[in-house]
Amino acid sequence: MKLVSYRYDGRCSFGRLEGDLIASGDGLFDGGVRTLRDALDAVGPHGVERVLEQRQPHLPLAAAELLPPVPDPRKILCVGLNYRAHQEEASRDLPAFPVIFPRFADSQVGHGQPLLRPAESQQFDYEGELAVVIGHGGRRIPEHAAMAHVAGYSCYNDGSVRDWQRHTHQWLPGKTFPGTGGFGPVLVTAADVADHRDLTLTTKVNGEILQLASVGDMIFDVRRLISYISTFTALSPGDVIVTGTPAGVGAFREPPRFLADGDLVEVELTGIGTLANTVHADALPPL
Repeated sequence: MKLVSYRYDGRCSFGRLEGDLIASGDGLFDGGVRTLRDALDAVGPHGVERVLEQRQPHLPLAAAELLPPVPDPRKILCVGLNYRAHQEEASRDLPAFPVIFPRFADSQVGHGQPLLRPAESQQFDYEGELAVVIGHGGRRIPEHAAMAHVAGYSCYNDGSVRDWQRHTHQWLPGKTFPGTGGFGPVLVTAADVADHRDLTLTTKVNGEILQLASVGDMIFDVRRLISYISTFTALSPGDVIVTGTPAGVGAFREPPRFLADGDLVEVELTGIGTLANTVHADALPPL
């Protein structure tokens, strides 16, 4: 099943995508459920699927503005240097443990929305990635049980402001400028992805393939990431784990290739979909 979050007629909601139509979740849940995260909290991923199957699709996708599949996650936890080829192009040693850093929810935009190149930098970079959304929360989750905690998968562009990322050894300033991360277009439920390691990830800029890799090249797979992360923080329904980018990012090309205004960035995962965003300048506010 493909799940979407969207804005239509001034109202934000979520639902099931079938072809070019959305089956809205409006009215199918208790009054406290407003977002997909709320629904995962209330009934879990299988409950969300069962409830949404009751509603026939009616809203044209073209009439809705897609939001990040989970617009309001409690946590966005990103993984650095998690593909062997990317670790090699960065001339870094193989990590003994996953490199984890956070993003903030207001740093991400949905499919079709502009990615904002900060006015403070000319080093805005693309990073195509697989995103994993947690369906059942937990703490100290063992690897053998980790996949039961997954609600589904989506595409992510972990846009990075490289000079700000390198101000210190802490990456956070370059990883969470508002509007720099793309997320979507859909959340494909876990039952429809046999093995995430069999997926192929492709990133294009203006139609040119710049990243192409098997997700199986990850150093730490989803099982290991869920187990490791849930040891130091409790995972909650709707939390997002952004699992790392493969080789081919702009910063390590010769010469470096950073994003410019008007560039179209597409992140595709086989069986998941294609996330597309156009880069816009994020103008400084007036004095």
